[in-house]
Amino acid sequence: MYLSSIALAAVLFTGVQAHFQLQYPIPRGPFVQDSEPTFCDGYNDAVSNRTVFPLSNGIINLNSEHPLWTGGVIVSTYQDPNNFSDFNSSSGYQMAVQFFQQSGEGPYCFPIDLAAAGVSGIQDGANVTIQVIFDGGDGILYQCADLTLSANASVPAGTTSSCTNVTATSTSTSTGTAASSTSTSSAGREVQVASGFIVGVVTMMMALLPVL
Repeated sequence: MYLSSIALAAVLFTGVQAHFQLQYPIPRGPFVQDSEPTFCDGYNDAVSNRTVFPLSNGIINLNSEHPLWTGGVIVSTYQDPNNFSDFNSSSGYQMAVQFFQQSGEGPYCFPIDLAAAGVSGIQDGANVTIQVIFDGGDGILYQCADLTLSANASVPAGTTSSCTNVTATSTSTSTGTAASSTSTSSAGREVQVASGFIVGVVTMMMALLPVL
């Protein structure tokens, strides 16, 4: 019985180790898997060499290590956003891409039209930061990219060559809701559930230690 419990705990603990990597636009810094559950993958400061990014008809390219996941993108018009509240409006997160669900591991691309996001301050020449929110079912993960928007920019050739599907969000459903870190919306509850899951696993592991 103890062995089966230990095996179950090991499986659950391993489950929170899966990740995703933002490929395009270029993230704030090199991927750090241990920091991925924190704001901007642990990078709190905007970079000086921002990516020139299309104001409209942009693409997000990421690599998923989960067979089923939920993704979304929030945006900040602060010059140096360094906390979640910098991505908020009075009604919650400023969404650039609504939350959607997707199946499949590996390279995946989806469209982003910042000009249509309805966020004040998004315009040609503006410096903005996007934060990709990714949930594979075992915890919320984050990565950021600092951008300079351009009405004349286009997605670099080859950006989507490795992606399995560039427009699959058209068949997806919104599974999350914008929320600040202090709000009580569904997105906030997802974070609480994820945190509770991890705490539960750790508690389970601690409880099993005396029998090892």
